[in-house]
Amino acid sequence: MRTMAALVFPGFQTLDYFGPIEMLGGFRDEIEVVTVAQGSDPVVSRHGQRIVVDRTIAEATDYDLLFLPGGDSALDAAKDPALMDWIRTVSGSAECVLAVCTGTVLLGMTGVLDGRRATTNKLDFTATVPLAPKVEWVKQARWVEDGTFFTSSGVSAGMDMALGVAARLFGRAKAEEMAYGSEYIWNSDPERDPFAGPAGLV
Repeated sequence: MRTMAALVFPGFQTLDYFGPIEMLGGFRDEIEVVTVAQGSDPVVSRHGQRIVVDRTIAEATDYDLLFLPGGDSALDAAKDPALMDWIRTVSGSAECVLAVCTGTVLLGMTGVLDGRRATTNKLDFTATVPLAPKVEWVKQARWVEDGTFFTSSGVSAGMDMALGVAARLFGRAKAEEMAYGSEYIWNSDPERDPFAGPAGLV
């Protein structure tokens, strides 16, 4: 059984979070999802849903997987030194680290992605990637895998990335089975990105 720390912060993007949770949380016998936040109070998403916290960042760092959603407020979360230290520590020992949308920028601002390939939300791409200038930002990518790090473009792309993680951990057939059971068409080609390039947003 692997434990996955799923970070939430005020204003997190709902599909960024619940999309990957739907895919990876479906492996209930293999992955325990632990909702983690800076404090113990329920955390409100961008769309008003309140989520109960299982643990605070002060309680543990020994997670097998780390997952960071995005949202405009991710850049506010980056102002918390304790949170940034926690992300660095967990990333250092985790088997896989996942980030979606501006959560990738948050991850990049910790320095753990320096010299690595990563992508982020195309709508905010030009405005946000300068915040982590040592990352090798990939403009045209649905999601990117570099070592233990998996990063994705905006919002719905997190589900494609999460299935990519499932394929690494459990095999492609299991990932395809999870997508099929969710009636989701998995974009398993990380370079096929309709939201980048001449017809896209960046």
